[in-house]
Amino acid sequence: MNRQITRLAVSALVLLVALIGATTYWQTWAAGGLADRQDNAIKVVAQFTIRRGQIYAADGRTVLATNRARRVQGRTLYFRRYPAGNLAPHIVGYSTQVRSRAGLERSQNDYLIASNKNLRTVLETTLDRLRGVTIKGNTLVLSLDAKIQALANRLLAGQCGALVALEPATGRVLAMASAPTYDPNLIEKRFGELSRIEANCRPAAPLVNRATDGLYVPGSTFKVLTAAAALESGRFRLDSTFDDPGYCIEYGKRVTNYADQSGPEVFGRVDFTAALQHSINAVFCEIGKALGPLVLIEYAKRFGFYSVPPLETPVNERAPSGLYQGSRLFRPKNRFQVDPGRFAFGQERLLVTPLQMAMLAAAVANGGLVMKPHVVERVVSPDRRTVARAKPEELGRAVSAETAAALTSMMEAVVSAGTGTAAQLPGVRVAGKTGTAETGVPGLNQTSFIAFAPADRPRVAIAVMLENQEGTGGRTAAPIARELLQALLAGGSNS
Repeated sequence: MNRQITRLAVSALVLLVALIGATTYWQTWAAGGLADRQDNAIKVVAQFTIRRGQIYAADGRTVLATNRARRVQGRTLYFRRYPAGNLAPHIVGYSTQVRSRAGLERSQNDYLIASNKNLRTVLETTLDRLRGVTIKGNTLVLSLDAKIQALANRLLAGQCGALVALEPATGRVLAMASAPTYDPNLIEKRFGELSRIEANCRPAAPLVNRATDGLYVPGSTFKVLTAAAALESGRFRLDSTFDDPGYCIEYGKRVTNYADQSGPEVFGRVDFTAALQHSINAVFCEIGKALGPLVLIEYAKRFGFYSVPPLETPVNERAPSGLYQGSRLFRPKNRFQVDPGRFAFGQERLLVTPLQMAMLAAAVANGGLVMKPHVVERVVSPDRRTVARAKPEELGRAVSAETAAALTSMMEAVVSAGTGTAAQLPGVRVAGKTGTAETGVPGLNQTSFIAFAPADRPRVAIAVMLENQEGTGGRTAAPIARELLQALLAGGSNS
């Protein structure tokens, strides 16, 4: 009998401990996970009793997201408003009653409602609950430069496209604009107005973050990566020479250089720098055939292709870059599944995001090291203590410092006397590369430009990608990059 009583007592004690443990877990440590479940109606309502943390631009003054209090059935509830309007909605996102959340409002929700697992936050939130006072969330301070972000919006106005500006040595996102943009204050009650936003594409799709989730044919901007693979593999050198007849033969058909009204360009005998400087398709076609597509994919992965690029925004708002088969990444098993010539100059089935191309430019600027991009600079508690702070993080080495230096000299030639002269800045050495890809509609192209400056001591790397352009990347995207680079180098990023 005593043995049975002992067993019963032990079982009861175990159940009591389990109950206490489970209660503690669900109320404290798993609170953030529960809160993030958007189908949990009770938690969703409860979160409106929390004063969400604010979101600021890098200057600490520009408010991107804040709250307005409202009395509802005797309770004070807090609802979001966005004082900066359409400044950076694709990054900040929105938090609403009826349309849930997007952007940082979703991915950083735990910080914003003080449900993160930081010990200090847990203790302060628990004490606030016990005292019956309003729980205050943590504040996010972003790396976005408000002035540069506003300039980016103006430069992209009326367009469909995106741009990303990074600090090469740290991965800080200085600007990230997607066009057309929108006002997140409309999401809750005036959602229908978003359908009336117009730009030079159909549909305009203003809610899509084209900077991280838009997939574009890179065209000749990808030649920087092909050149990186060619040099790093040892198959080619800066002083390698090529004969350009104006075309290369791929699968029995001619692949021509850029053609104007007089026909395809023909450059004759050129070295590697001139091939990039004048964006000679025929040369890069031959390089692609010599290297093979699997080598190009190997080097693309070193720069971050074939992986969802890291950022603090929701993962479903970021797309990987690479070869695509339909809506999925294509991973060829042998070299015969890919056209290496067209792949080498940025076509075939290659699709990229502006963020990935900015990472490519930044890696070259950073001596071959790929840095993890980040847009949340720090998280600050209601009592102004730093809860978390971003630190520069290396993702890996794409190419050697020597190869990066060679690529820099080649890209400088593009801007000084090649296809990218529209990006020149007085007294500043700019390294860049243009891109132009046909859309299938006569006269309309997808255009792009990647760059960094100053070339000798890089402070900014940028990618610009535009849809439905009547012209080349050198004429349409490079001037936008120039304006952004000039503003950033003039001190805008220090605000």
